[in-house]
Amino acid sequence: MDPDDHVCLCFRVSLRKIRTYMRVENPPVASLISECLSAGTGCRWCVPFLKHLHEQHLRGENPDLNVSPQRYAEARLNYHESGEREKDVLPDDDQ
Repeated sequence: MDPDDHVCLCFRVSLRKIRTYMRVENPPVASLISECLSAGTGCRWCVPFLKHLHEQHLRGENPDLNVSPQRYAEARLNYHESGEREKDVLPDDDQ
């Protein structure tokens, strides 16, 4: 995912904004990322991805998601229709 791609599609919160928030604020828990423009508080699709990004941050890694924006958005639509998350889109540590 590129830095300007949206992780939180409801509130259009980009990966860049989330990275910046974590670098500046260093939140001790992933749920505090919701302070970054309400990320994760809409449909909640992105919550597992926010947790994954937070875990990477805590390990000192550059937070990233290994999924294309198109595939991410497609999986979100499927999630809204079925209520289930597709395993191949979730971060490795959340499968």
